[in-house]
Amino acid sequence: MTTRAFYRAIAIPGAEPPYDRASLKVYYPARYGDTAEERNTGVIPADSKHAPFPVVILLPGINVGPESYGWLAKGLAERGAVTVTFTLVAEEMPGYISLTPGLAIPALLPENYGKVPSATAISPVLEELTAMNNAGVLAGCLDLDRIVLGGHSAGGTVALLNARPDWFPGICAAFSYGAHTAAAAAMGYPQDSFFGTPTEVPTLVMGGTRDGCIAGSAGRYGDSESSPTERVERTFDEAMAGNRSPCALAVIDGANHFSMAYPADDSTGRPFIDMETTQADDAIRELLLSLVGDFIGGYAAGDAAMREQLQKTLLGRHPLIARGALRAGIDI
Repeated sequence: MTTRAFYRAIAIPGAEPPYDRASLKVYYPARYGDTAEERNTGVIPADSKHAPFPVVILLPGINVGPESYGWLAKGLAERGAVTVTFTLVAEEMPGYISLTPGLAIPALLPENYGKVPSATAISPVLEELTAMNNAGVLAGCLDLDRIVLGGHSAGGTVALLNARPDWFPGICAAFSYGAHTAAAAAMGYPQDSFFGTPTEVPTLVMGGTRDGCIAGSAGRYGDSESSPTERVERTFDEAMAGNRSPCALAVIDGANHFSMAYPADDSTGRPFIDMETTQADDAIRELLLSLVGDFIGGYAAGDAAMREQLQKTLLGRHPLIARGALRAGIDI
């Protein structure tokens, strides 16, 4: 398949100008027909014979530009999924203006958590997806009952905490990289606390053994030090233990916090506290695409062969998997 993309702009309800707008880049499977209109406009039709497509909403890390996730979005489009990346700048904490996944911090406070979404961008993105499915190059090509929330770093945490179909209809699965659900002590949570996570959808949690950003952020949670993967693994082992849908864990040997972001951009974010990778970066990205692609195919698209391939990768002694786990859902 050929991958193409287009841009859209959306409003963020409740946000104060100038932080009340976001720009989207939407990657989709396309089929070039070499028509005069295509050559003139650059607009390539969707490969509709493979539609309707599942949709991935990819939430960025703090100050990580959406271009850093283009490689993943293109790879997923080649596998038959539409992926939305976005740029949203906000001042979510006084004095700190950043590119953000869209986070309503008051919704995370102990008295509010679990009552309302903590994600500010998901609803307007979903509204725009509905509009795209009604008109334009993707008209009739989106399966809005198969929407996957994915994210990196803070965006991964937002995805994990907001993967609730009762809040966001159509959400059917979630994945994260370099993220966990530990609750910050500054918000009033006891040391060593974890947010309870939604239980309704299949979830894939991924991290790297060289994640210096997670290891270097232990003070946020009341610790003097932490390992690169402890909180990622405890999110799977503890916070998600009661999930009623299947859950998967992949700890990738030699990967660091920014292994999902390529090309690397050390001008923003916190790459200066990250560790160096100890495995080939292209091999790490190849594994990440395989994991995410098989997870989406297996659990959003219902492909049994892809579920089996994901299980084989996680549990079959893959050379880059330091720890892989797959847990079936539980009945409550």
